[in-house]
Amino acid sequence: MDRKKLITEIRRKKSFLCVGLDTDIRKIPEHLLKTEDPIFEFNKQIIDATKDYCVAYKPNIAFYEAHGPKGWVSLKKTIDYIPKDHFTIADAKRGDIGNTSGLYARAFFEEMDFDSITVAPYMGKDSVTPFLEFEGRWVILLGLTSNPGADDFQQLELKSGEKVYHKVIERSSAWGNEDNMMYVVGATRAEALTDIRKIIPDNFLLIPGVGAQGGSLKDVIKYGMNDDVGLLVNSTRGVIYADSSESFAEAAKAEAKKIQNEMAAFL
Repeated sequence: MDRKKLITEIRRKKSFLCVGLDTDIRKIPEHLLKTEDPIFEFNKQIIDATKDYCVAYKPNIAFYEAHGPKGWVSLKKTIDYIPKDHFTIADAKRGDIGNTSGLYARAFFEEMDFDSITVAPYMGKDSVTPFLEFEGRWVILLGLTSNPGADDFQQLELKSGEKVYHKVIERSSAWGNEDNMMYVVGATRAEALTDIRKIIPDNFLLIPGVGAQGGSLKDVIKYGMNDDVGLLVNSTRGVIYADSSESFAEAAKAEAKKIQNEMAAFL
């Protein structure tokens, strides 16, 4: 999906909600465990319930890899089931040398047909640019994450007075452009969005951490929104695990609709 189509969908639905499909076999309702593919059945019902209120889905690949070959089958079935007017994100956090990155890109863009993939920038340009060679696909680079360990490196101050994450975002922004590069910025770091927008005013930002993790949608919009909205705000646990009974899909629908209504008010 290209940038223009993504913006159109955001405006049409009055939503920039991304639903995370971090499907944990230990958390899904027990009645689904009797089905042939419990993970896919859970995802299918979540997608049916939320598709009218979100513009993107983000499966965390680890939740599928953990099941070996059958997990990959569940993931592929999930991606094929997501409506084509939704943006898809492989939350894989890959980051390796060039030829390996090229193979990761083939796996997720050609074989799995994702629109985008999350990538760790630690190994530099040649670990990122192989993903950018695929026309119409996106790299979502880890910019400033919200986990406690982020302070170990990302928040370190350089001699120039900049922080490491500033330099990562500034330098990497030259590798691609606003049509193929997004950045992950944790919602609990919303105060940093003002500085980040000075570096990358036009790029989309993927914002995890709103809701269950304590991030504020209002703050994210205040500091991060641009003229094209420029945000994909992810909610996972608050939507897909809103209820653990047989009515889980209805609860997910209600939560997604609630978030969409909040977003519509700002738009």
